[in-house]
Amino acid sequence: MQIGLIGGIGPAATDFYYRRLIRVFAQKKSSLELTIVHADTPTLLENLTRNRAATQAQIFARLTERLASAGAGCVAVTSIAGHFCRKEFEALSPLPVVDIIDEVGRAVTARLVRRIGILGTRTVMESRFYGGVTTATVLLPVGTDLEDVHDAYVTMATAGAVTDVQRTIFYSAARRLIEEEGAEAIMLGGTDLALVFEEKSSPYPLIDCAAIHADAIAHRALTCS
Repeated sequence: MQIGLIGGIGPAATDFYYRRLIRVFAQKKSSLELTIVHADTPTLLENLTRNRAATQAQIFARLTERLASAGAGCVAVTSIAGHFCRKEFEALSPLPVVDIIDEVGRAVTARLVRRIGILGTRTVMESRFYGGVTTATVLLPVGTDLEDVHDAYVTMATAGAVTDVQRTIFYSAARRLIEEEGAEAIMLGGTDLALVFEEKSSPYPLIDCAAIHADAIAHRALTCS
């Protein structure tokens, strides 16, 4: 099955999905068929801030029509923040949607963790991953960390690159969630956090939402071919 990705939100996340899908398909010795369309980060963030779910869903639906015309058999949004309109989008989408919230919820359940610290945009953090994790307590960054993480994340995602200052903000918030709040793992609640954290080098256990999502997309495409 050809995969359709709605990318660009942000560019680094799109690159992460692309590279991971290439790797998974190479390991499976299968040909990757993929089309990516571009969604605008500032537009999404504006709609997110103003809670314009219907407006953003219509944008995603129009992009999905282009993917369907190109031959895609499923669609995925490479942004966790972009899932604020997931129900509205699923109702409009001309293609089946591989939803990151559902996939990560199942992965958390399988890992048997009970307390998870979350990093990402303010909406994703305050909604505790849009309520998608039901088998663990989701812990928010404390004090000024929440605003600092949000601001650093939005700037990083828009630029597609992380600075040393931003990296320090994310790692400091993660450390406090682990050491002071009792989190057992850190949920990367923003797909662009692949710029900051890596499973092999992270001092803390990670729940890498983008990796979980990309693997689920690959599985859908490989099993439906």
